[in-house]
Parts: sequence; C-alpha cells; structure tokens
Amino acid sequence: MAGTSHISIADEKNFEFTASLKRKLIIAFITGVALFAIGAVLLALGIGEGHHGAEGHHAMTGGGGEHGHYHWTKRLWANIWLCTILFTGITLVGVFFTAVQFVAHAGWSALVRRVPETFGYFLPITGVVMLATFLVAGHDLFHWTHSDLYKQGPGFDEILYGKSAFFFYPLDPKSGIPIFFLLRMVLYFSVWFGLFLFLRKLSLKEDQITNKKEYLKNPVIHNKLVYFSAVFIVVFAVTSSTSAWDWVMSIDPHWFSTMFGWYCFASWFVTGVATTTLTVVLLKEQGYLQSVNENHLHDLGKFMFAFSVFWTYIWFSQFLLYYYANIPEEVIYFHERMVGHDGFYKPIFFLNIFLNFVFPFLSLMTRNAKRTMIILKIVACAILVGHWLDFYMMIMPGTVGKHGGIGFVEFGTILMFASAFIYVFASNFSKANIIPKNDPFLKESMHHVVV
Repeated sequence: MAGTSHISIADEKNFEFTASLKRKLIIAFITGVALFAIGAVLLALGIGEGHHGAEGHHAMTGGGGEHGHYHWTKRLWANIWLCTILFTGITLVGVFFTAVQFVAHAGWSALVRRVPETFGYFLPITGVVMLATFLVAGHDLFHWTHSDLYKQGPGFDEILYGKSAFFFYPLDPKSGIPIFFLLRMVLYFSVWFGLFLFLRKLSLKEDQITNKKEYLKNPVIHNKLVYFSAVFIVVFAVTSSTSAWDWVMSIDPHWFSTMFGWYCFASWFVTGVATTTLTVVLLKEQGYLQSVNENHLHDLGKFMFAFSVFWTYIWFSQFLLYYYANIPEEVIYFHERMVGHDGFYKPIFFLNIFLNFVFPFLSLMTRNAKRTMIILKIVACAILVGHWLDFYMMIMPGTVGKHGGIGFVEFGTILMFASAFIYVFASNFSKANIIPKNDPFLKESMHHVVV
C-alpha cells in the first residue's frame, strides 16, 4: 500500500449487501440457534453440566438459601445476558468513537468513520433482548431481585436493604418490582439510540450537499455534528459507568468497586475498536475502502495497542488494591475467580490476561505490525475472544457459579448475536455512501501519513 492514497473518491464503490452474504448470515444464525438448542437439551439431561467445588457463589457471599438454587436454564439466560452486554458495548463504542473523531476535529479517520458510525443500528435489538431477558429471568441472574431479602426474618439482608433504593425507588423493595432499575435501562437505550439517530441523520444529510466548495467555507452540518457529538460523549461518560453498575456489578450485590465503570468502559472500548479494525480490513480485502492505506491501519492498530494497555492498567489497579488488602468482603470477588469452584475459572482468569494484554502488546509493539493487515486481523480476533472471556469472568461466577462451562450453549449464543450484528450492520452500511464525500476533513484523510 502506498503511503498516501492515489485513489479518487469517485472510484470508491459503495458496499453491496449481496444475496450470498445474506444467505450465509441467515445460515449462521440458524446454526447458532441449533447449537443453543442442542446445548439446552444436553444441559436438561445433565450432560456437559459443570459441578466445580463444594459451594456456590451465593452461599459464599451471603445470598444462600433458595436464591442460591441452580437450574440448568440459568446458564442459558446468563449466556444471553453476557452477549447482550458485549454487543451493546461494541455498538455504543462505534457511536462513541465516531463522536470523539468529530469533537477532536480528527482528520485521519474521515475515510473509515462510516464503519463504526453504522454500528449504532444494533442498539434497539440489544435493548429489547436485555429488557426481555431481565423480565423473564431477572430472578435467576440477580440475587437482589428477591423480595424476601428485604423483609424481617431469616432471609433479611441488611446490606442489600441499604442499597434497595438504587433498584426499587420509589417503590418499597418488598414489592419486588425494581422500577428504578427498569426505568434506567429504558432511558439508557432511548437516549443512546435517539442521539445516534440524530448524528446519523446529520451525517447522511452532509452527503447531500451539492455545492461542496461553498459548504467547506461554512460547514454548518459538520459544526452541528461536532456539537451533538460532544453531547453524546458527556451522556456516554456518565451512563457507561452507571449501566455497568446496573447490569454487571450488581450480579455480585455485596461487592463493589469504584473502578468498575472504568473497567467495563475499557473492555467495551478496545472491543469496539477491534471490531472496527477487523471490519475495515475485511472490507479492504473485498475491494472496498481502497482509499484507506497503511497509515489509517496504523492508527487503528495504535488504538488497539493503547487501549489494551489501558484495560490492563485498570484491571491490575483494581486487582492489586483488593487482593493485597485481603478484606473478605472485597477479595471474595477475585477468590471466586481464582480459587473458588475447585479452580474451574482459574485457567480462564489467566487466559484472559494473555489474550487481552500479553498477545496484543507483543504483537502490535512494532510499527510494521500495525501496518500489516494479517497481523491486525489476528490481533483483533484475539481481542474479541479475550473480551468475551473478560465478560464471561464478570458474569458467570456470580450467576451459574460452579455450574459454568464453555460448550454448545456458549458457541450458539455467540454465533446468533454475531450473525445478527453483521446482518444489521451490512444492511445499513449498504444504504449510505461508504465514504462521507463532503466531510471537511476528507482531503486530509486522503493524504494522511503517520511519521
């Protein structure tokens, strides 16, 4: 690839969502459903069911009793919840990444920004799936949802009672209806998707400008994109943390970390950037985005490298403070993942570190590595697998505990979500120009060089 692009924007062909690709994605989705169904049948028959260690998570953290009871369907719901959280993050980061480019007046990214910009269309799907999953299986996934925890008696939990307003306000926790929690969930997705649609509408409207020379003198639409991108960033800065508390940290309700919002953000961000990088590379291999050169790939590689390090910094900071202090109510979170359940999660714990830090760090350390498509593809895939494992470690010990495993259900759920995400992305990506032809920074992006 040349240092700067010599391909005219007029030569760039728009993406075509072919019948062949549609068919492959539908087959992949049906295969995922089949794997999920096979896994469910096997779990119902007691095949492939993990039984690690003598005690479940809830018993060790004070939940105990009937709420610690396990049924094989819990693993199904936990996997759906895991993938919903993961793909919500990828989708959100696509919009966030695009917004950051606008606010930073970044010139390099103009050629690639339509890729992450399109991710936002998947938000309604994850929102509906998340709400439906909670309404159907909230009691299976979240210990704090059981109303008898808030009634005086043998099951009363003073710690959770003190936190109950965060979930149930303005209702009494004894009602068992977490109205405040549900309202926040609906609000998050409504605001996120509303702002995304507005930004997307402005972005597409910019393509319709006929007198580009006059527009560049006074880029009114682009200025609006900058302003409302700043609004989205502020909203995302708050809600990315509070949603992580709601949907992930509250699975272990007696434990908390003031760094958890940053931790989830770091995991989401590097996964979203890896998805963007992988998509750009695959599109180039199919003959699209030919104006994108090794310098743009270099910058995407730097983002993957930098935020893999950032994720590790947050992970280690949280781990070191909690584990070194050795306070029982704090260290139990890591004990469950390193020692508990007869060590079932221990290999995943260390594989998580390898895939999300050691491998990306060593692979992307050199300049040439960040400019080589095959290396970027391999590292991006490793990061995607690694951060699925990262959320697996956040969610599974607190939901299924000793009954965890990786089998048909896990692979089937991933395949369903991934194929649905690609289908929605490809469908909407084909409906707009692959290059934002009137972006004021497009010329700079065309001649972008990393020194």
